[in-house]
Amino acid sequence: MNWNKIEGNWKQLKGRAREKWGELTDDNIDIVAGKREQLLGKIQEIYGIGKEEAEKQIDEFAASIHDDLENKG
Repeated sequence: MNWNKIEGNWKQLKGRAREKWGELTDDNIDIVAGKREQLLGKIQEIYGIGKEEAEKQIDEFAASIHDDLENKG
C-alpha cells in the first residue's frame, strides 16, 4: 500500500484509525496527520509495544483500507 494515499486521505481515515487504535486521542490523531512514522511512534508510546509489532499493526491497517482507497480512485 502506498502510504502517500493514506496520508492524502487522512481526514477521511481518521475515524478508521481511531477504531483500530482506540487509545489514541483526537490530538494524537491530528498530530500524526497521516504520517506513518508519527503514527508508529504514537502507537509504540501509548500501547507500550515494540517497533515491529507497531509496524505490523500499521501494515494491517493499510491493507484493510487499500480496497476502499483504490475504489475511490
